[in-house]
Amino acid sequence: MKLRSNQYYVRKSHRYLGVILGVQFLFWTLGGLYFSWNDIGEVHGDHLRGEKKYFPASMSMVSPQVVLETLHEKSQVDSVLSIQLIEIAGTPTYQIRYFSGELEHAAHEANSHKPNHSTNVKVRLANAETGEYVAPLSENVAVTVARNQLANPIKVDKVEYLTEVGSHHEYREKPLPAWAVTFSQPDNCTVYVSAELGTFQAIRHNQWRVFDFFWMLHTMDYEGRDNFGNILLRAFSIFGLLTVLSGFVLYYVSSPSVRKVKKKIRA
Repeated sequence: MKLRSNQYYVRKSHRYLGVILGVQFLFWTLGGLYFSWNDIGEVHGDHLRGEKKYFPASMSMVSPQVVLETLHEKSQVDSVLSIQLIEIAGTPTYQIRYFSGELEHAAHEANSHKPNHSTNVKVRLANAETGEYVAPLSENVAVTVARNQLANPIKVDKVEYLTEVGSHHEYREKPLPAWAVTFSQPDNCTVYVSAELGTFQAIRHNQWRVFDFFWMLHTMDYEGRDNFGNILLRAFSIFGLLTVLSGFVLYYVSSPSVRKVKKKIRA
């Protein structure tokens, strides 16, 4: 009677755990299959990008020191985070990122792994050939930058200027403001370009969007999609372990061999 009672409760627990976790296990399996059967480079849009162009070594440029001196005259500069040579629509450009304001807080931002687009981190762009400062990217320039990223851009369907995005947006956790340039072909892709940084940030296309949906189901982060340490995922991982363990216990308590041994012990 006691053995039957144990089997009953173990079977019932195993059954309910299986029902609760079954759907999520299906999502994990489908996501794992999709992840393993897709090349991560294609998911990131590498196959859509054109060949990277480089500046000739004979190019004439002004010294970054000249640009910094001009910046000191026009703005408060506490310290410089970086000076990078980038290309904007064929023009060599200095991208200067510097701190202006509270030094202590700015230093904390510099040492963190978050994107450097806080209020204390300023960005200025300057023509590397003339030293003259240029404005953040306009729509026309952003479209040119986006086109230059693609191997075969067909037609621009839509251009958006983003100043904020939601936690489920495909451009989440990236520098803002940004231009979103959507092309009808190839693969209904959208190229994101940072207006202040002047640089390409990401390509999003249909394959990436499917990947991102399965990623959300995989991480079970239904608020922001990318948090692998959320409470729901931790709870389901524990429930999954309990389901497996209850299966082992169920096998043990329902085993004919175990029954025979227990009968002999009782006898």
